[in-house]
Amino acid sequence: MIKTLVLISNYYNHHQKAFCDEMYSHLGEGFKFVETEPMEQFRSKMGWGKEEIPSYVLKTHLSEENDRLAYELADNADVMIMGTAPEKYVRHRLDMDRLTFRLSERALKEGKWKIFIPYLAKKFYVNHISRRKNKALYCLCNGAFVASDFDFLLGSYKDRCYKFGYFPYPEALEWDELAALKWQEGRTKILWCGRFLKLKRVDLLIKAAAMVRDRGYDFELEIVGNGEEEKHIRDMVSSYGLDELTVFPGYLSPEDTRKEMEKADIYVCTSNKLEGWGSVIYEGLSAGCATIATSLAGATPFLIEDGVTGYIYRSGDPKSLADRLELCLKDREAAKEMGRRAYEQMRRSWNPAEAARRVLDVSEHLLKGEEFFYEEGPLSKAPLIYESWYKG
Repeated sequence: MIKTLVLISNYYNHHQKAFCDEMYSHLGEGFKFVETEPMEQFRSKMGWGKEEIPSYVLKTHLSEENDRLAYELADNADVMIMGTAPEKYVRHRLDMDRLTFRLSERALKEGKWKIFIPYLAKKFYVNHISRRKNKALYCLCNGAFVASDFDFLLGSYKDRCYKFGYFPYPEALEWDELAALKWQEGRTKILWCGRFLKLKRVDLLIKAAAMVRDRGYDFELEIVGNGEEEKHIRDMVSSYGLDELTVFPGYLSPEDTRKEMEKADIYVCTSNKLEGWGSVIYEGLSAGCATIATSLAGATPFLIEDGVTGYIYRSGDPKSLADRLELCLKDREAAKEMGRRAYEQMRRSWNPAEAARRVLDVSEHLLKGEEFFYEEGPLSKAPLIYESWYKG
């Protein structure tokens, strides 16, 4: 029986809290989250890190003693999950071939050219390729393109990749409570949340919104966030004549953003392929929104069955996005039902409680020498999905 599990990553934040709390509920003091660096200042300014730090968090950057304890935990835990953190913490454990999961977003999201940069090629080889002989090393894939990226890197983690992700929130409201907040009389509410960065591609939503407006549909567009592209985005809204339909609440805390999702009818994620996961997709689905997601965000192929639990549009194509928006605006009842199916899926399997339980269950099997994958959802087998996967 598993008594100890350690998760080592850069810093503790709200994206990991719910999953870690669940792990602690199973293992008590046998669970530790090792934080290896302070949070970046720009994230702190966004409201990250405001949550109370639980007793299970060990911060190596605060003292040499904490750092020593981290090495001890890494060597001796029954199970280790290695996130974004220095390799020094996992090296000895891998030499001992003890059960270890790499928690990874895709390695090549910027492009396959990365493997031709000498220092990166060496890093890939040492961390991933040379470790193929490790029988107790597996990958938790934070995104649908992780397995194919590692497969491209000379077959790393072949048949050892599990579907995974981030699990920032348990479902706070029952479906009837959510349904009462959504699809009210009047304008349909379309929501977008995130930092105003080029990779987030909110410009695509503005162009698509103008298209569906010109097709005769009425709606309210709410764009939550701030960032370096804010002036450009506001200017775009004006240039497309969308000022009267668009609301800019500014930056909202994660908790307040969640409340906006609970009230939204449609949620849209527009990021390009640099969005390794896309927690907003997870959040929109679990909040019961009719969610429309870009085909190249890591969460999309894992979480959305096109036309069933959400809509997928061709990344970078505003007309493709506009066509999906029109489907939701044209048939509000069908869109509401799609949101309900998404909510039920997240409650059934894609949630922090189920993810924690499945990690422990799969680990028990692996420690007994038994290969085990769930049929669907977290800890099911991650297939090889390439960027060209979406044919819609």
